[in-house]
Amino acid sequence: MSEKVFAQYALRRQQLAQATYELRARQQTSLTPRLQQSVKLLQMSALEFTHEIQQALATNPFLEEVEDEGPALADAQQANEVDHGIDAEAMMASAPPMAELDSSTATATEVPAESVTELPELPDPQAEYSGDYPAARGTGDGETDVGQWARSVLDLRDHLSNELCSYRLAERDRMLAAYVIEGLDEDGYLRADLEELAGEGAFDPLPEREEWEVALKLVQQLDVPGIAARNLAECLTLQLQALPQEVENRELALHIVANELERLGKHDFSGLGRSCQCSDDDLRAACALIRSLDPRPGLRYAKPDSSYIVPDVTVQKFNGRWIVTPNRASMPRARLHRAYADLFRTARYSDRSPMAQELQEARWLIRNVEQRYSTIQRVAEAIVLRQQTFFEYGEIALRPLMLREIADELEIHESTVSRATSNKYMATPRGIFEFKHFFSRELNTDTGGSCSAAAVRALIKEMIDGEDGNSPLSDVDLAQKLGEQGVVVARRTVSKYRGQLKYPPAEMRREY
Repeated sequence: MSEKVFAQYALRRQQLAQATYELRARQQTSLTPRLQQSVKLLQMSALEFTHEIQQALATNPFLEEVEDEGPALADAQQANEVDHGIDAEAMMASAPPMAELDSSTATATEVPAESVTELPELPDPQAEYSGDYPAARGTGDGETDVGQWARSVLDLRDHLSNELCSYRLAERDRMLAAYVIEGLDEDGYLRADLEELAGEGAFDPLPEREEWEVALKLVQQLDVPGIAARNLAECLTLQLQALPQEVENRELALHIVANELERLGKHDFSGLGRSCQCSDDDLRAACALIRSLDPRPGLRYAKPDSSYIVPDVTVQKFNGRWIVTPNRASMPRARLHRAYADLFRTARYSDRSPMAQELQEARWLIRNVEQRYSTIQRVAEAIVLRQQTFFEYGEIALRPLMLREIADELEIHESTVSRATSNKYMATPRGIFEFKHFFSRELNTDTGGSCSAAAVRALIKEMIDGEDGNSPLSDVDLAQKLGEQGVVVARRTVSKYRGQLKYPPAEMRREY
């Protein structure tokens, strides 16, 4: 080795020896698959949970659905039979040598259905409760056809198309009217321009503006007046024109709709009286006639909303105490299929890891489902214990409550309480409420006490519902009335709560 190369090598070793190495420790939390599944099931709504369990029942051979109503298992040791009776990992470790499973072995290892370990059940809901969920799953006959009780619902376009069939029209005119019908929105308005309804090449020659206007007038005469209007004024005008001419103050209402609709929306009745030059009685009758019209005539044909709420728990008073009962009747119940599990344990195959994974997932699912019911039950009981005045006296008696209070009492994390209350519903004698409804921030009173924001909203609603229509309460008046009852709330807070209650300002609530 030359002296130059040796010097470079020595210099490199010296630089490496002087280099400083920095070690950084990083702590990272990783959830096991079982904990991930537990968190996922807990934050699901009742409908999502039902879908998840049904999917697991359809894909996992070691799970089966409980169809009959079995007795509740109160002993926790019986619930642990699922864990102690079959261990997939132990079976894989102690598997016998590879051999074929003959038919005699299969017959000997079959277990009667009565010996299958069942998921423990909590007490069923009270029989006299008549909520909005089914009392039991299934009809028993297995031959129910949804077509026997489901009815077809026609939308706005179907109704208008059926009405159009009763007219004797040329093919071109019928197509023009059909394009107008297809251009309507769910409110029944025609928002698009007439010339843009049909694409290029739909008509030869292209329709003139007058042809489109004729087709529009035809559609406006179909079925309910006000359909196919291009704005609110035209919608109300079509409905007024459809009334008999002898209707009192019809012409005055037409004038207001055509020229003073903005002033009417602002409840400027004094300005309307000066502009229309009419008596107060005639103006009052014309405004009442306009209020009787439908500003969205197409909504009467809207299909009903198909969203349903399945309560997770029910609350009833029994012997002077409020009892919380989980609602399991409308949800599928899964249990471990012991016959298949025993067959798997005695089978002698070279590669059983996929089936062992399925068995392990089945065990995890059963335990996590029970954990979900237990957590929701505990959280619901803690909520009911703190909000008993709500169940006795209503919304105005709702107390301030935070998630941390429930978490500290149950000795669980606040995020767990948040998941257990999200999209969870409680069926009570006062209606069905979301768990989040019972959590409200604290507001101070001038007496040194506290009340919840929900109770303040209930007070505001009560005041507005009982106000004089000719002299509605402003936000300042509402704040003063709340102050008289000991609740110190700023005007802007009252305005915010009034908006949450969907009440318009005082000038919009004034009755003429």
